[in-house]
Amino acid sequence: MAVAVRGARGGGSGGVGAGFRSLFSYRIFVSAMFSLLFIATLSVLLTSQPSSTHQHSRLSSGGNAYMHRTFLALNSDPLKTRLDLIHKQANDHITLVRAYAAYARKLKLDISRQLKMFDDLAKNFSDLTSKPSFKSSLFETDGNVDEDVLRQFEKEVKDRVKFARLLIAESKENYDNQLKIQKLKDTIFAVNELLGKAKKNGAFASFIAAKSIPKSLHCLAMRLVEERISHPEKYKEELPKPEFEDPSLYHYAIFSDNVIAVSVVVRSVVKNAEEPWKHVFHVVANRMNVAAMKVWFRMRPVEGGAHVEVKAVEDYDFLNSSYVPVLRQIESAKMQRFSVENKMENATKEGSNVKFGNPESMSMLDHLRFYLPEMYPKLHKILLLDDDVVVQKDLTGLWKIDLAGKVNGAVETCFGSFHRFSHYLKVSHPLIKERFNPKACAWAYGMNIFDLDAWRREKCTETYHNWMNLNADQTLWKSGTLPPGLITFYSLTKSLDKSWHMLGLGYNPSISMDEINSAAVIHYNGKMKPWLDIAMNQYKNLWTKYVDNDMEFVQMCNFGV
Repeated sequence: MAVAVRGARGGGSGGVGAGFRSLFSYRIFVSAMFSLLFIATLSVLLTSQPSSTHQHSRLSSGGNAYMHRTFLALNSDPLKTRLDLIHKQANDHITLVRAYAAYARKLKLDISRQLKMFDDLAKNFSDLTSKPSFKSSLFETDGNVDEDVLRQFEKEVKDRVKFARLLIAESKENYDNQLKIQKLKDTIFAVNELLGKAKKNGAFASFIAAKSIPKSLHCLAMRLVEERISHPEKYKEELPKPEFEDPSLYHYAIFSDNVIAVSVVVRSVVKNAEEPWKHVFHVVANRMNVAAMKVWFRMRPVEGGAHVEVKAVEDYDFLNSSYVPVLRQIESAKMQRFSVENKMENATKEGSNVKFGNPESMSMLDHLRFYLPEMYPKLHKILLLDDDVVVQKDLTGLWKIDLAGKVNGAVETCFGSFHRFSHYLKVSHPLIKERFNPKACAWAYGMNIFDLDAWRREKCTETYHNWMNLNADQTLWKSGTLPPGLITFYSLTKSLDKSWHMLGLGYNPSISMDEINSAAVIHYNGKMKPWLDIAMNQYKNLWTKYVDNDMEFVQMCNFGV
């Protein structure tokens, strides 16, 4: 260790000399490198200068001409930078003008003054750089730019730019309005699409709500059937009463499965009749509901001594598929398919006739109205009432009306162009076109007084059969009972005063109470029946006041009326 220390100290003077020599060599090396770098840079600049003009002319036509020419201008002529800026401004306005021209064409303004001016202005901008004086002095010269020519070029560009801006400012408001109008149209179209879908969905939901059996009605029917099963001795079949065939009395036909609705019709007639004991009601239901109907009228006899006959459709032996066309059609698989399709179609059509969407429109119960003379052969006149009506006045005056040889007495429903034959029948079909006036006024089912003697004389049931057979494929009208009724009783219907029959309480919320109070019969035609939750509240009490709330089963089934 001692030898090493001494050696280090002894070599100290030699180490200092070596340091000075290395520092001197480094400085010489650095100076030489800087000198070489300077010489190389100078040679590059000198050798690149002669080709700059050629490079400038080549790059000016390329996509990056502006950047390259600006760099080269810094090394040559300062006016070239100014020229490039002016040229870029001109190109920018050419693009803007062409954009407005394209939008004008999109708005179908091809013949407008603005479009022609835009096209001319874009052409003038393009032609400016092609002028011989500017082209040779500014864009194709290898030397410096002539400042006087550049000023003239700049002046003309600025004049065109100024005119372009004025034209754009003038047109911008118009184009903005056009754009707003187009956007508004698109919005309205989209809203209409949504509205159409909402209406279809609402109509279908209403269809389901209207045709579903409310829990209270189902409950009432079950309670009544249970009562019959529990006490069979109380509900034995009775012999027909002579009043059922007495033509001197006032006879009504009501065809329905709805117990509570039929009871309201009967009670409203009796409560407003001056001589209720002279009124006879013929109620017909299908086999499933006839027992409940019989128990109801046995438990709740009609007030005032009125008479009620309850029968099932099946009790009339002549109503079979060999005689009745509608029964053959119901049994047909093809007809069943048509029925389903038409129900769905008519349920979603806005403004479609309310009967068309009725799933019972092809039931035998609905078509019984075409067999009244055969069902009641000893009667001369009969009043047909639907189960969705309420009677507010004595109706005996209807039997005193002279029908002048007509078969059907009914209230007409047409006003303006609405509810005429063309609304219910396919008037383009040759069979319809040649026999019926499409502008003939339609009338309403729901309260119809029929002269059964005139019916037999005119053979109306045969007429009905013929047309039902012709319409087996539904080429003449869609399903329903009103179209065949219009055809069967065409020219055989007498128009009654409108005060006898007020329609629309099942769909029209705008009927005045004065009109309703003056009507003898009000009709809840439509989907909003008074026994449903979707009924219109302003009319519901006119129906509920005739509901027999004292009946124990009505209370037990929570009708909520």
